[in-house]
Amino acid sequence: MAAIDMLAIGDIVTEPFIRLKEARVHCGIDDENCEISMRWGDKIPYEFFVLVPAVGNASNAAVAAARLGLNAALRAYIGKERYGEECLQVLKSEHVDTSFMVIDPVRPTNYHYVLWYESERTILVKHEEYDYTVPDLSESPKWIYFSSLAANSEPYHHELMNALAKHPSTKLAFQPGTFQIRLGTEKLADVYARTDLLFCNKEEAQTILNSHEHDVAMLLNGLRALGCKMAVITDGRNGSYAMDESGDAWRAPMYPDPKPPLERTGAGDASAATTVSYIIKGLPVAEALLRGHINSASVVQEIGAQKGLLTAEQIEEWYSRRPADFKATAL
Repeated sequence: MAAIDMLAIGDIVTEPFIRLKEARVHCGIDDENCEISMRWGDKIPYEFFVLVPAVGNASNAAVAAARLGLNAALRAYIGKERYGEECLQVLKSEHVDTSFMVIDPVRPTNYHYVLWYESERTILVKHEEYDYTVPDLSESPKWIYFSSLAANSEPYHHELMNALAKHPSTKLAFQPGTFQIRLGTEKLADVYARTDLLFCNKEEAQTILNSHEHDVAMLLNGLRALGCKMAVITDGRNGSYAMDESGDAWRAPMYPDPKPPLERTGAGDASAATTVSYIIKGLPVAEALLRGHINSASVVQEIGAQKGLLTAEQIEEWYSRRPADFKATAL
């Protein structure tokens, strides 16, 4: 059996995308902190919906890695029903190793609702509280990609870190979800200290560090002070910023959209998972991050987080026709 390049750990989800016809978006003076509104107590028409199984941060990462030619596996929990079976079918069709998956005999598969308006989306989220257990790590995967879990999972984080202590060669990528960020750095100090590569957006970095700092270099240093060897912060259309183990930092611009984005679900997951995948393939973090931005630019051209994910050959073809200014620059 081939060694596992990436074992992704986190919740898997089925998501219906509901394309809204009538809504209003209200933004602050700086075009941030936007809110979507619809008429109260009314029947709201929608254009169509698309059911997308087997998504979620960790599942998206496993599929992205598999399409890039890595031996990827997923540890997640599903229900013993239609949606769980559909999730398994998608993973198998994407050549993701499902031997780490757990079928819960009582709890259903996670099911979220995506309200999609123009190119943005608002997701109604509910994580089932499974009885999380640490997977068998005897094969020592090269990397573990750890992400979003339910609110009952704090003990699981520490159990996983204890298990990883017996596998020092296994590297850890951490893309914290909402609950993990809310737990705070003190409760998850062992996770941050064990992390080889941390991914988050700028607002999440500020929350993690309990800081109003806007200087991205300062935020990167703050994340590394938690024990993370490398950190990446995404900042929307401003691109991403990375700092490696030596403290060298870069900014990577976004890849120009080939046409206006259809919807943005999974853009961050594509960037993070692709970056990790290319680091596994041997590229330095700055070059890997550029490939991540290419996959992100492709994903937003399709519905859902996985349909637009590229193969390694396709990414290199996009990279070969990159604009002259699509390169990482030192901070």
